Amino acid sequence: MDMMKKVPVREQDPKVRATNFDEVCLGYNKEEAMEEAQRCLNCKNPRCVEGCPVSINIPAFIEQVKDGNIEEAYKVISKSSALPAVCGRVCPQESQCEGVCIRGIKGEAVSIGKLERFVADWARENNIEPEKAKEMNGKKVAVIGSGPSGLTCAGDLAKLGYDVTIFEALHEPGGVLAYGIPEFRLPKDTVVKHEVENVKKLGVKIETNVVIGKSTTIDELMEEENFDAVFVGSGAGLPRFMNIPGESALGVFSANEFLTRNNLMKAFRDDYDTPITRGKKVVVVGGGNVAMDAARTALRLGAEVHVVYRRSEAELPARKEEVHHAKEEGIIFDLLCNPVEILEDEKGWVKSVKCIRMELGEPDESGRRSPVEVAGSEFEIDADTVIMSLGTSPNPLISSTTKGLEVNKRKCIVADENGKTTKAYVYAGGDAVTGAATVILAMGAGKAAAKGIHEALMGK
Repeated sequence: MDMMKKVPVREQDPKVRATNFDEVCLGYNKEEAMEEAQRCLNCKNPRCVEGCPVSINIPAFIEQVKDGNIEEAYKVISKSSALPAVCGRVCPQESQCEGVCIRGIKGEAVSIGKLERFVADWARENNIEPEKAKEMNGKKVAVIGSGPSGLTCAGDLAKLGYDVTIFEALHEPGGVLAYGIPEFRLPKDTVVKHEVENVKKLGVKIETNVVIGKSTTIDELMEEENFDAVFVGSGAGLPRFMNIPGESALGVFSANEFLTRNNLMKAFRDDYDTPITRGKKVVVVGGGNVAMDAARTALRLGAEVHVVYRRSEAELPARKEEVHHAKEEGIIFDLLCNPVEILEDEKGWVKSVKCIRMELGEPDESGRRSPVEVAGSEFEIDADTVIMSLGTSPNPLISSTTKGLEVNKRKCIVADENGKTTKAYVYAGGDAVTGAATVILAMGAGKAAAKGIHEALMGK
């Protein structure tokens, strides 16, 4: 084998997968995983561990895979991560663990994400369960939200002997893993539900259909239900729009609504009654991972799809793998373009999107080059559906119903690196604190908060 190159991973053919919602990437089998594991140099100072937001002992788990001890590899990962089958699929490994892999300096980095996915899938198929706490410590913690930060915080606290209850606003646990990320990237029944069940097997209770701020409040949980601490991992579910003319036309969605209807409510399945506008010509505005998810979902629902983004391909925030998959499937990228108006037909439905061409000017404060309009370059793209994927911000419901919980001007909860907020024994993390970010960063925040809560309640 060529030690400089990754063992290739099998994928569904682009023409076939563009018509179904089955998983695109098929992952490694045991032989392929063991072969890829041989490429790990088992570095003395493993930079990959520093690059992992939940600090998985990556060389140790890969060493076990190399020797074919998959159960032991799973035990190593489980010490740090409650959601390995999720992370193996949706983590941006190329900018984290794999991005700093020594093997990647002269060749291709070790395929850490695909190895983690293999180990997690093997453990699921072989009914390997995480280890519960030996004894309870008599303390109660409430976790708000069952997304990646909430599940991680709850799992870590349960392992330390806490009595943990998660309160979830929707009817299914999983947060963004259930409603946001499509089936073809993250299968719900096999992967998400199983990872949630594993957290429950640690002793965590999950109550769905509980909207904190309406059903009950944080103050009531602490004062009336005697929770010793609360972790807020409620995410960022409030979509942003452009505020351009025609944005209220029929057929304009936020990516959040479009993906929730499809992923959580199974609108893509004929045996479900969830309505969804199955546009024939769809324009997705934005260039992040959520935009790619919305575009690839619309394509599978039978549309011709254009992604409109105001910068060039080099600045696309989405993972390279997602952009590559989208292009393979036939999605059209209109780069260096920005919508200025949505035109309607006589019945009020979207007819087309008027765009203007852009060029990149000087860098802004973040170092990204700012797009500037090219005068007189307007053109129209025919469309019957427009999906706005411009990011999201936290819903102010929790912060506005909790005494003493400070938020910043973006309505994000103010918390330190350990998740500690301005209210005693209330911690927060993930998108509710940072605004929309990645699954793994939310998990890292949940992990840090669990440690902070443990230290606070145990008087360390």
